[in-house]
Amino acid sequence: MERVKTGIVVSSLLLGLSAVNATEDLGEIQIYSSTIDDKFEAKKGEASSVTTISGEKVEEAHATNINEVLRSIPGITSEVTTGDSLKIHIRGVENQMYMGEKPGVAVVIDGVPVFERTGSVNIDLDNIESIKVIKGGASYLFGDDALSGAVIITTKKGAKYDHNFVSVEKGSFGYQKLLARTGYSNEDLSFHLQASERKADGYHEDSDYSAKYLNGKLQYYIDETSDITFGAEYSKREKDSHGTVGGATEAANNPKSIYLGDQDSRDYTRDFDVELGKFFATYSKDFEDNSNLLVNAYVYTDDTEFISAPQTKDANGTKQDYFDDNDYVYNNYYEQTQRGIKSEYRTASESHATLLGLDLRSNEYKNKSTYRVAQALVVYGGPSAGVYPDYYQPGDFKSDSATDEKVFALYGEYKYALSKKWSVTSNLRYDLIKLDYSDYLDNAYKEDFNVWSYRLGTNYQFNDNTAFYANFSTGFRAPTVQQLYAGDVSTWGDTQNNPDLDPEKSLNYEVGVRAIKSGITYDVSLFQLDRKDYIMKTTGNYGESDGSIVEMWDNIGGARHRGLELAVSGQLMKHLNFNLAYTYLDAEYTDYKNFGIAMGESTSWSTAPVYYYDVTGNTIPRTSKHQFNIITEYLATDNLKFTTEINAKSNYYADDLNQIKIGGHATLDLGVDYKTKFNGYEVRMFARVDNIFDKQYYNTARSSSDRNEDGVFDAEDLSITVNQGRMVTAGLSMKF
Repeated sequence: MERVKTGIVVSSLLLGLSAVNATEDLGEIQIYSSTIDDKFEAKKGEASSVTTISGEKVEEAHATNINEVLRSIPGITSEVTTGDSLKIHIRGVENQMYMGEKPGVAVVIDGVPVFERTGSVNIDLDNIESIKVIKGGASYLFGDDALSGAVIITTKKGAKYDHNFVSVEKGSFGYQKLLARTGYSNEDLSFHLQASERKADGYHEDSDYSAKYLNGKLQYYIDETSDITFGAEYSKREKDSHGTVGGATEAANNPKSIYLGDQDSRDYTRDFDVELGKFFATYSKDFEDNSNLLVNAYVYTDDTEFISAPQTKDANGTKQDYFDDNDYVYNNYYEQTQRGIKSEYRTASESHATLLGLDLRSNEYKNKSTYRVAQALVVYGGPSAGVYPDYYQPGDFKSDSATDEKVFALYGEYKYALSKKWSVTSNLRYDLIKLDYSDYLDNAYKEDFNVWSYRLGTNYQFNDNTAFYANFSTGFRAPTVQQLYAGDVSTWGDTQNNPDLDPEKSLNYEVGVRAIKSGITYDVSLFQLDRKDYIMKTTGNYGESDGSIVEMWDNIGGARHRGLELAVSGQLMKHLNFNLAYTYLDAEYTDYKNFGIAMGESTSWSTAPVYYYDVTGNTIPRTSKHQFNIITEYLATDNLKFTTEINAKSNYYADDLNQIKIGGHATLDLGVDYKTKFNGYEVRMFARVDNIFDKQYYNTARSSSDRNEDGVFDAEDLSITVNQGRMVTAGLSMKF
């Protein structure tokens, strides 16, 4: 069946490409898709669920992290811990993963497909021109990991930033933001340079963070039809702990404390030091026949250091409850470099339009871990059972590897107008992914993957105010070397190699209606997203093994995500605007037969017994059935605005067994914004109060093991990030 679908899409695309030369007049049919720029943004005629947020809206939100911006879009959830970096999820895909894995969402900033080693993404909120979110399998444009969609961010550019700008913000828990920007423009060019810093003491112990940014952009207008843009950004982030509290009792009694002497309750990782660099150049050329060429080249670097694995036993294997704060086992060093060139050519006419794209990537990932404290080699059972102290010394390698990844991809889109009201869209992308791995143990592996991705959609315009859209799209994720050859490259456990792994796939089905009535815009969609050949361990992703099951990564899992998304916005009455986002989500495992969990305490002489569960049919952790957001803006005068925001979500499970349920919550935020002019200066002041009633709830709660080793799996095994409660922020900015 999939081959038939692929053939239909290929035929449609090739038919469209051959038809391009047969038309002469240019008309209304256009392609607005792009992986490079947002200059083609439009919703009319779009066959998928697409939402765009302007940079002005981002600035007006005065957000401390991007979750506070994206939650106004139905279907979006984010894993928020501390700091301004977080994981973005769409339609519940990968909500169950929390240990640094890719999020299942393609995040693209100025054409750069960004992936940070921590699994989170760092976005400078003060440097956003627009945010575009595409929901559903989106590998037909973006390739690997676009299982549930893509977030495309374009940073600030253009002559509107030819001024000087300064701002300062202060808030609860030591929050502070400083920003300065200067710019210039004339008929031939425009540029701006910006520096900023965000920092806070944090709500929890050891949850302080800081993020410093330096970025700029130069746009040179070569002639009336072409320009070239150069962009650069450097950021340095420092963050201590995620702020995780161990167990529900401690979360209730002492929510600010990460641990009270018991080191098992500490965060597994701490002391993050991250340096990011992004450099790109984009060339754009418009042609007389309503065609356009874009070429983008980029380099993205990520250097990350942190410590991991709390030390809970001494060199003889004896459990200790009171170690020094800094007694962690490993130092971790990650160096990541992403390089690439993209090119897109599009043309349009009265009846059809086409896009052809080329995506070339050359990525390098270096991972190194060393021991920071002496470690013993523990041998269990047999006549020689015992402990050999100081087997590993500080500075010894735990791991030292490098993976070279090459991607060669071609993609295209063809849109055809069957009539004035009805258009069909087809997309096709081919990815060749080549992996080359080597490590300090002389392991060397090479693997290639060939993957086709596609979309077939339609848009029917009933009238000027109402349109119907539907699409089928796919996403994929290629296996990693660590999954393919875990038996040789894994640094823990008895995981076996499985070089026969196939890429996992997502299949997205969607129908929706867009409408405008009496100044109110509506967008409602129904979707089903199925994951096939889901790659997970035969004992569960974070499960334990007792040796009775061969532990390896395999294409054994499955999941289904169904739901409804509703977005409504507009003007309720004069001076009163609103934006409403509602999501109903039913996400469950369709195949997850061996979730393994050890119950009880492991000792130097024996491991805790492991129990296996079939969790097929269970709800995927951290996916609420209902999520609701509504923002209202009252314009009291041309210069004074009052804002209210309500955020609500229903309960969810924190674990794959669906034994630990976390209650839902609702919060109210209030804000006021005032702008005026004083002696030629444009002055703006704001104040906002988040969670005004100081509701106590969890930002996130998760568990997959008997963490306190008491032989019972319950809420005391949770890792919880407690929300900080009421947060007050105020700021002042000046443009001149």
